[in-house]
Amino acid sequence: MAIKLENVGIAVRDMEEAISFFTDLGLTVLGRDTVSGAWADTAVGLDGNHARIAVLQTPDGHGQLELFEYIHPDAIETEPTRPNEIGMHRVAFSVDSIDEALEIAARHGCHPLRGVATYGDVYKLTYVRGPSGILVMLAEDLTKSGSREG
Repeated sequence: MAIKLENVGIAVRDMEEAISFFTDLGLTVLGRDTVSGAWADTAVGLDGNHARIAVLQTPDGHGQLELFEYIHPDAIETEPTRPNEIGMHRVAFSVDSIDEALEIAARHGCHPLRGVATYGDVYKLTYVRGPSGILVMLAEDLTKSGSREG
């Protein structure tokens, strides 16, 4: 059996805020739609499922995010996910420049949870808290950038 990752789905509080954040990082919007009906109820497992969706793609054409903003049932607010919680909790991106990515994130009020770390001479990386509390890992591959820092 062949298997291929299609996308990562993320429920968001504010669709436009999330789209703005991810497009500023370099993703592009492939499409938007509103989904509802019996097929959506069955597929997702929620009665009366009604949501706005947007599909965004990474510049390399391989990764996609599907953002959901629920109209019905009401979205459930929970405490922000912590890095050590069991279950899916973050989306990770390789970036050419972590400093540039952090400048973009800061324009959206998103900052590193603690700081930027360097993993050997291989990566500079950090977690930021993105829109709707999404944990976003940003990693710069130092072996490709030629700007090794320690």
